[in-house]
Amino acid sequence: MQLNGCRSFRSMLGSPDLSLANNAYLGIPSRRWDANAWKRQSSSAEQLPVLMSLFGGEMSLLRSPLQPPSPGFSFDLTERNAVLGRLLEGSPPPRPVKTGTTISGMVFRDGVVLGADTRATSGDIVADKMCAKIHRISANMYCCGAGTAADTQKTTDLLASNLALFSLNSQRAPRVLMAASILQDTLYRYGGQIGAHLILGGVDYSGNHLYTVGPYGSVNKLPFVSMGSGSMAALGILEDRYKPDMEVEEAKVLVRDSVQAGIMGDLGSGSNVDLCVITARTVDYIRPYQESQYTNGRDRKYKYPRGTTALLSEKVVPLRVELVTEAVQRMETH
Repeated sequence: MQLNGCRSFRSMLGSPDLSLANNAYLGIPSRRWDANAWKRQSSSAEQLPVLMSLFGGEMSLLRSPLQPPSPGFSFDLTERNAVLGRLLEGSPPPRPVKTGTTISGMVFRDGVVLGADTRATSGDIVADKMCAKIHRISANMYCCGAGTAADTQKTTDLLASNLALFSLNSQRAPRVLMAASILQDTLYRYGGQIGAHLILGGVDYSGNHLYTVGPYGSVNKLPFVSMGSGSMAALGILEDRYKPDMEVEEAKVLVRDSVQAGIMGDLGSGSNVDLCVITARTVDYIRPYQESQYTNGRDRKYKYPRGTTALLSEKVVPLRVELVTEAVQRMETH
């Protein structure tokens, strides 16, 4: 589950649902506050002192996004949520948005196989049926992303650019452990505000590697893994049929079946199955590896003849264009 981004405190005060009738908490006379009229009559510079006088210490708990984060573990967001919950008592809370994805990966004898579905959702709406969830990091590394599409794409793009600069400066291929460490540091720094659940797979001189990186910076190295809303069904297939040192065709079928199990068991996952096979010599990005067996075939053609919709009235307005000047200039050519 992922919460929608909270509106700014100043924009929330503009809602007509916000009232200062919380006498028990604010300790001011009971009356309806016309926030819209107050915003129209006062400027932003005049509004801030009023807010500070009304809410006092509560405003000090709302950390500015421009302030640097405190070292170590920070619970500023918990305090902020508690303050906003008291200030917005009686108003509807932000609606949670469920993100749907099934991504899987496993290590086989000669490399790593990654798999993902291709459905991108926006709430209850299927926004994209051919979303690419397997991102290229480098020539020997790919990464599957689940969660918020913008966060996963931006995070993997930044990682790819950093590793490209490293390769140009050192003339060496990046290690998979280096990429996992960069992802861990980046996501931990933001404390879970980046909704990226990642599976990183690759092959380097030290062998075949498969890592999972959570949105809070947790890292695990596993022989097989699945993430996303359909991961429970996919993990059941992987745990039942995984064997060490599998052949490439067996590994491709197993990852395909695990993603397909997530598609069948989760409404947020669907459409096709993409695979990426990474070995020491080649990378085979198969898109799609398996197309969806459910197609929306139309039983009839929805084309209506002219005149089906009645024309009630018609008005033609002539457009008069006056040509002021016209000149022709001849270009000299040699």
